[in-house]
Amino acid sequence: MAYSQPFERKHPVEKVQVQTFGPDLAVRLICPDCRDPNPNIVEEFSSGDLVCGTCGLVLGDRVVDTRSEWRTFANDEGDDPSRVGAAIDPLMEGVEQLDTTISFKDGGSGLARELQRAASRGSASRSERNLLQAFRDISSWCDQFSLPKTISDIAKQLYKRSDEEKLLRGKPLEAVIAACIFIACRKAHVPRTFREICNLTHVSKKVLGQCYKQLEQAFNLAPGTSDRHASAASGTGPEDLLVRYCNHLDLPPNVQPICSDIIVKARDLGIALGRSPISVAGGAIYFTCHLLGKPKSMKDISAVAGVSEATIKLVYRLYYADKEKLVKEEWVKEGKAKLERLPVESSK
Repeated sequence: MAYSQPFERKHPVEKVQVQTFGPDLAVRLICPDCRDPNPNIVEEFSSGDLVCGTCGLVLGDRVVDTRSEWRTFANDEGDDPSRVGAAIDPLMEGVEQLDTTISFKDGGSGLARELQRAASRGSASRSERNLLQAFRDISSWCDQFSLPKTISDIAKQLYKRSDEEKLLRGKPLEAVIAACIFIACRKAHVPRTFREICNLTHVSKKVLGQCYKQLEQAFNLAPGTSDRHASAASGTGPEDLLVRYCNHLDLPPNVQPICSDIIVKARDLGIALGRSPISVAGGAIYFTCHLLGKPKSMKDISAVAGVSEATIKLVYRLYYADKEKLVKEEWVKEGKAKLERLPVESSK
């Protein structure tokens, strides 16, 4: 058969010589006593030695432990694994955060006094100690106010900058910290009022306002000439307070945007100008809740906003007088709002 014969090759294939052996480049440690080609070498990190697992002969010393040195720094109970200390705080750059206290008990040798003198010369300066104390107060007050760590960090940055530039020299420490927390809340879009900050820090409103004004000018935080902030002397508009107040009152999600539109419309029409943001927010919430059929009592709104019921009723009267201008027609057509729901007796 023609197909049973293989094809002829024109050029013969050169034979490749295969190397059957080669040098062993692996470096192995063999016990001189056992002479085992596959020795059982054990690394004892506690003593830093290499030991033969068969006969116990020490083959090497000073072995470097490459494992993670997890340690427990807990006082009594619980796991607290930590390889290093606390994370580096960029706000504490250049400030010594570790303190050393020398004991007075030296057995009457007098060494404790000399060590205390040496420690005092190398300890942190007074300004650094004040900075550490201020940071502790900021963290404590933010925790009491249930503010997130972001606001605490912003307040610390503001305080450190004001301390370095000597912006509020002579002002009480509590007032400076309160002003920094107030500005930090504004920058994080969770503003607090002067009254809330004063109740937290026990700083008078007058001193807090002075510190805030100086920091506002130094940091270029002036709100400008926008209509939204022009009505709020403290830099906090009533719209900024609605989200928190509506959450505390457990109101539906549709109340807050409609209430915000009513406040903006009232400001454009010149209604309730000159009133504090807290009063405007409380009166607008009372007006909107009854408008949408989700009524809330003045007592509940007064407890959340921190204003009297008479103040809320006064703002409501101003809104009720121009209710046709404040309520949009599409709200009435869609059935969201009804002017008949507004209580007439409160406007008298």
